[in-house]
Amino acid sequence: MTPPRKISPARRRRVTDALGHGTVPEQDLDLFAVGMERFARLDGELDAVTRGGHKFKAVQGEYGAGKTFFSRWLAQQARDKHMASSEVQISHDVPLHKMDIVYQRLINNLAIPGASGGAFRTLVDNWLLNLEDEVCAAEGIDPADHARVEAAVNKLIDSRLKEVADSAPSLSAALRAYRRARLASDTGTAMQLLAWVSGDGHVAAPVKRQAGIKGDVTADTAFGFLRGLLIILRDCRHPGVLLVLDELETIQRLRSDVRSKSLSALRHLIDEIDRGALPRFFLLITGTPAFFSGPSGIVQLAPLAQRLDVDFATDPRFDSMQSHRLRLTGFDLDKLVELGRRVRDLYAEGEPDARERIGRLVDDAYVKDLAAAVAGRLGAGTSPRVFLRSLVSDVLFKVAEHPEFDPRRDYARHRLGELTPEEENAARGPATSAGEIELDL
Repeated sequence: MTPPRKISPARRRRVTDALGHGTVPEQDLDLFAVGMERFARLDGELDAVTRGGHKFKAVQGEYGAGKTFFSRWLAQQARDKHMASSEVQISHDVPLHKMDIVYQRLINNLAIPGASGGAFRTLVDNWLLNLEDEVCAAEGIDPADHARVEAAVNKLIDSRLKEVADSAPSLSAALRAYRRARLASDTGTAMQLLAWVSGDGHVAAPVKRQAGIKGDVTADTAFGFLRGLLIILRDCRHPGVLLVLDELETIQRLRSDVRSKSLSALRHLIDEIDRGALPRFFLLITGTPAFFSGPSGIVQLAPLAQRLDVDFATDPRFDSMQSHRLRLTGFDLDKLVELGRRVRDLYAEGEPDARERIGRLVDDAYVKDLAAAVAGRLGAGTSPRVFLRSLVSDVLFKVAEHPEFDPRRDYARHRLGELTPEEENAARGPATSAGEIELDL
């Protein structure tokens, strides 16, 4: 077995536990990333964003083709460049045309290097401390002179956020009030003000009056608040953000008027990115082929369909990574085997007492047999989720815990559990219409 790169036992356990539960880990995806070499060119596109550029990408793939893995892998690449990232799943509760809700979820799921989702408070606190250090150094202010420091910091907050003052009214006032509450140890008020900046529409009226702010973040002002976030990130040396809008295929099942609004909102967002209104911003959307080509998808809005049109009639081997729309083709048997070997080695590294037994009972031949059993059930382009869940939960966990367990004897490989609706769809082949897609809404 080839030892994986060294990581802490806690991080290794988080990865293997997630795989055993059939989910995609939030971090450390490079430990078992297979077949991602073809996307190496995206590294340069991330670099361009960190230098003040902007980028939009769409990724299509059938259920189980690895869209979630791909998006989280790219988010990890972004964080490795000190960018921030956030993942928002589009659904009935988070409709795309209500940008205030999308913005709120973006903030709630914000991750920066060294801090997973929910990093917005850390980011704002660091920003305010940086501003205080900056004014004290630039103007020679004694940090103990609290009145002068506060006046100078407030002035700098307004200056930094001046370009979004019209589109994000009250943002600077809320952040000034948040800082005052924090310095006064009024944690309750501070958290409510931070929640207001985060898009929470349930902040108490007296708190807003005390801070001198009105209303809430709305669909019309959310774009301005997003631009404010980019400024704060820039000042904290986070050169951009990668936003993933996941599962856009859910738009197909909405009422026609809501679907139309959602598609128009997506077109508007792409247009804003293209014209440079969101510097240091990378937007990645994911969806099934039916969303991109089916009758209830983007074809209903011709200008959007034209923007996202790519000829996929050629062999996937010749796809260009420079295209604004990429496709994932799923896992074949060879990729499943390589994936299984990496995950097995990762798990075994954290089980020194069972390492020899794992290497002997879960050798390369067994991994290939198990992969073949899964691939035989789901067919080409199969989801790795069932395979990894079976390998980790039904085989590796048991081999490590029970010295007498032999997977070839005691685990019936053909009994792999029930498929999820998504995997049933994948097993049936590509959907040709929205009506064929079963969505858990």
